[in-house]
Amino acid sequence: MQTLATFPLFYLPPTTYFSALKAHNFNFIMEREEHFVKQTYRNRASIASPNGILDLIVPVVKGSKIHTSIKDVKISYDSKWQRLHWLSLQTCYRSSAYFEYYEDEFASFYHKKYDFLFDYNLELLNWIFKQLKQSPVYSFTSEYQKELPLGFDYRTELNNKKKISQHVDFKKYFQVFSDRNEFIPNLSCIDLLFNQGPQTKSHF
Repeated sequence: MQTLATFPLFYLPPTTYFSALKAHNFNFIMEREEHFVKQTYRNRASIASPNGILDLIVPVVKGSKIHTSIKDVKISYDSKWQRLHWLSLQTCYRSSAYFEYYEDEFASFYHKKYDFLFDYNLELLNWIFKQLKQSPVYSFTSEYQKELPLGFDYRTELNNKKKISQHVDFKKYFQVFSDRNEFIPNLSCIDLLFNQGPQTKSHF
């Protein structure tokens, strides 16, 4: 029986996420039973701003963070984070080559309210797959397994707290604000999408 890799579900995942998926032919298992892990890509994404990296964080309902399955974590709307995220995305990418091409569809994710973080992230991920013209094959975990085969567990490997390996060869591309910032590797895949459009998948 073929062993499939298990991936966490992130908010607008970084480029390494898609490189890892490609290595497994976009055939994988999505983790939905793990406990919510704070300060990770599960509810934050990194984009390019005039001052370097800008983190966009989706707030979650207090009290649901500890010992709650990721699929049951609720999004908090105590602050107007959707408006803030959308304004930040517009400000950072309106001068990029392809932002206008994706803008109308992408904007809908910042006007519609979602109850659960997992559902929100999943719809965003499927939208990205559509733009990449990828048809992934995935299923969901039905229980949490602490130990998984070596090389098939990406739940902690794709961690924003981990330093990017110097051996990872990131293919550089033109980024907004490149006149003031050096190339920033491993930003959210939307940075690549808004700057490279249909050429995005050739960078994974």
